[in-house]
Amino acid sequence: MGEGKMMNRLQATGYRLQATGYRLLFIACSLQLAACSLCFAQSISSTELISNAAQYDGKTVEYEGEAVGEVMRRGAYAWVNINDGANAIGIWLLNSKLSEVNFTGSYKTAGDRLKIKGQFNHACLMHGGDLDIHAEEIIKIKSGELKEHALPQYKQNLVIYLSGVLLCLLLISLILKPKQTKK
Repeated sequence: MGEGKMMNRLQATGYRLQATGYRLLFIACSLQLAACSLCFAQSISSTELISNAAQYDGKTVEYEGEAVGEVMRRGAYAWVNINDGANAIGIWLLNSKLSEVNFTGSYKTAGDRLKIKGQFNHACLMHGGDLDIHAEEIIKIKSGELKEHALPQYKQNLVIYLSGVLLCLLLISLILKPKQTKK
């Protein structure tokens, strides 16, 4: 076999390997994109769920928002309200899934941001006809935290001024207080 033929064969083999590599890369990228689209499905807003409740009734939905209020335990289950900024929806979940909920939103705290996947109920027979979601999966997106509320400067100044006025009035009342005579 001649040197020229050998080089042509090696080049052809190299091109085939390169083409196979590109195909594998394309397949890997396609699978990665498909996996990402499955992992990060679009959440449904509370407004959409409430407005079209009959359409979503009994279907599995994904809903995202901040845990607010108190966690209400009921035997092996619990209620958690999740607010997406427009409305809050009650989530019914197993107590074992409560490990994802460390902070609930209030004046002092920002609640955990959660993504809930579960069955939406327009009028849940189990819960007296209430609209709710029975959670199957809970994913914590962001942990909650304590909030700091600073006293605005104008309020601090007002406290200082009013304290001064109160002190002046107290001194004046002590000075002008008539002395009592003994009988």
